[in-house]
Amino acid sequence: MVALIMFAFLPVLAQENLKLGGRILKSDSRPLPNVEIRILNSTQTQFSDKEGQFAFDGLSSGKYELEFSAGGFASTILQVELTASRTDFVVRLQEAVSQLDEVVVSADKKEQRLMSLPYSISILSGRQVNDYRLWNTRELTGIIPNYFAGHSGDDRNVVGIRGITTTSYDPAVAVYVDGVNQFSLDTYIPQLNDVERIEVLRGPQGTLYGRNAMGGVINIITKQPSNKTRAFVELTNGNYDQFRYTAGVQTPLVKDRLYFGATALIQGRDGYYTNEFNNKSFDEQQTISGNYFLKYRLNQHWSVTANYKHQNNRNWGAFPLVNGVETALEEPYKLSQNAVGKMIDNTQNASLAVQHRSDKLLFSSQTAFQKNYRYYNSPLDGDFSPLDAVSIINDYGKAYNKVSVWTQEFRLSNIPAGSRLNWTAGAYLFSQQAPVKQATYFGEDAGLIGSPMTNFSSITTSKASNRGLAFFGQLEYAISEKWNVLAGLRYDYESKKLNVLGEFQPEGADPIVTRPDTSAKAGFSALSPKLGISYEVNEQGRLFANFTRGFRTGGLTSLGSDPSQPLLFSYKPEYSSNIELGFRQELWNRKLRLGITVFYTELTDAQVPTLVLPDAITITRNTGKLVSRGFEFELSSKPFKGLQVDYNFGTTRAKYSSLKVSSNGDEVNLSGRRQIFTPAVTSMLAVQYERIVFPKAHLGIRVRGEWTYLGEQYFNLSNSIRQSPYQLLNARAGIYTRRSEFYFWSRNITDQQYISYAYDFGAVHIAPPATYGLTYRYSIN
Repeated sequence: MVALIMFAFLPVLAQENLKLGGRILKSDSRPLPNVEIRILNSTQTQFSDKEGQFAFDGLSSGKYELEFSAGGFASTILQVELTASRTDFVVRLQEAVSQLDEVVVSADKKEQRLMSLPYSISILSGRQVNDYRLWNTRELTGIIPNYFAGHSGDDRNVVGIRGITTTSYDPAVAVYVDGVNQFSLDTYIPQLNDVERIEVLRGPQGTLYGRNAMGGVINIITKQPSNKTRAFVELTNGNYDQFRYTAGVQTPLVKDRLYFGATALIQGRDGYYTNEFNNKSFDEQQTISGNYFLKYRLNQHWSVTANYKHQNNRNWGAFPLVNGVETALEEPYKLSQNAVGKMIDNTQNASLAVQHRSDKLLFSSQTAFQKNYRYYNSPLDGDFSPLDAVSIINDYGKAYNKVSVWTQEFRLSNIPAGSRLNWTAGAYLFSQQAPVKQATYFGEDAGLIGSPMTNFSSITTSKASNRGLAFFGQLEYAISEKWNVLAGLRYDYESKKLNVLGEFQPEGADPIVTRPDTSAKAGFSALSPKLGISYEVNEQGRLFANFTRGFRTGGLTSLGSDPSQPLLFSYKPEYSSNIELGFRQELWNRKLRLGITVFYTELTDAQVPTLVLPDAITITRNTGKLVSRGFEFELSSKPFKGLQVDYNFGTTRAKYSSLKVSSNGDEVNLSGRRQIFTPAVTSMLAVQYERIVFPKAHLGIRVRGEWTYLGEQYFNLSNSIRQSPYQLLNARAGIYTRRSEFYFWSRNITDQQYISYAYDFGAVHIAPPATYGLTYRYSIN
């Protein structure tokens, strides 16, 4: 509503009511029907008829960028100048087996061609997401250079890029889904279903994306409804009783006016682990998720889109952890935990997007509300052993252990087609509420881990309230036909308030207040500049150099359970500053695309969390400085018909030049240690071949193999928990027609055991074993 009021006072430019049309042909000059033609940075879409013809009405003269896409053909982007004397043209599309797709990206918060962007970015189209069989964002490891994602078993991904990694509930890599910032690990939905494309921006992106984008940004765009009805159903079954059933539909309810889209997913599996304490399966999982759109076009300029997403997870054994690396690897997928509860984890994400496009300007408003409610229906094991020592309790009703976030972004930019000056400006606001109540129960065996007492609970009740605002702007100017300069700046301010109450409860008795309700406030601000220069080598090649800065927000932390110490302490934002040099080029009529980047990153005021046992309190302090440097290489090619080869390589050397942490009351100097969750090398080679074997039925075969190599990495700051280099093999083979696919797939074929995640106190989670299955997909396009 605010957006509508704001724009009501903007001048409306006179319309010339011109018609932009053309004809789409195959490479052999035969007409190509059912091609989707979309004007970038607008909601206007048309489809070619049986003669390959299409038309947009009611346009003004000027330059337009059009994207042409059709099943079985390589996507193409064409810039057209519409005048009263030139209103139509001819486009020829090549088969997808012979040419790479021309890629659209919205990383600058407006749609542009990939080859025009002057910074490092990796793109996966919806077709590639299906080819890689990607179901979750953590499976991007290896595919994206210098990207690593792991998790402790609870499906909350810890993501790092270029050695800048997540160490707390405030991520270091921001995730956006359909334009909405997934505010924290609690409200983030990592499942991938019916995806249009995934964009991964490597390096700090504070100027346009703000808080918690100090390592980079993952930007996920799902498929949107349009004037054409689409539908699909996909059925997968595999070992470990794995199943994944998903279906979707996008259709116009009123042509050119009202559109509806919906996708739904249900998946589950038995546990990979066996709990030897009760000889039962452990970490059995089930997920139900959905994504629903309702889009209304008021006219050619205004559109409103309502979206609702949800994910409902159930996990019988959310933390499949074993104490000690040797034990975890010598007896993989076996553990012994005496406290086993079911994790109930419900996430909702609703948004309302308003967009207005005039001949020169693009305005958008994105309002979003996110909510997560997560609890365990019975105690969870906190010592990850058969001892009755430590367990975690948080089932205190719906008033606690839920996170709610409201965000609002306003954005104004020019239409980039044919303009020497491209700019974006906007404002961002948010409000977050997080009431939490959790007990650490020390049982009969608690004395064995150092507790002075047994059979009692230490209960912490906290209420966090965070608010913030930001203003940002970025511009790119062509100072000549070949040279462009880029500059941007963002100011963020955030205020945090935290109330904490501490209680002691002996078993069978009422709670006793040990820490009266205590509150603290803190405020943080950050400036995130961006500077760059680029040189257009040719129409399909660009050199670039950039300086960017990002930050992870500061916060408030407990100092421990000692009543002689202050309860709450503020820690400052963490900053990353990055310099990168890169080159991107397409060759041989889009049969080859390659990119090369070198980077140098400094991280200051590093936020280092330390888990204090047996108090089970995490203390975060600013300490140390990190330097990360590395190299990235990306190659995608279709050397001859039916064959595609993709290779991605990254190397990162990330070390703390200074780092001092507390351990058992002493200060320990860890300078020179390697960064955690950061493989020294990431490398993936993917080779796919497809061929039509029965042309009349359009029946083809498709075979694919993937090789991944990850170098040495560490999982704690002292570098005592180490994972040596390892290799993974994936494969897929099957048949396809115009509407159907049926294939066999296998991941981690050699059943390689390796560490996916580890806590600094030694609890280790092993990555999934060898899995395989069959998938059938039927589509109507």
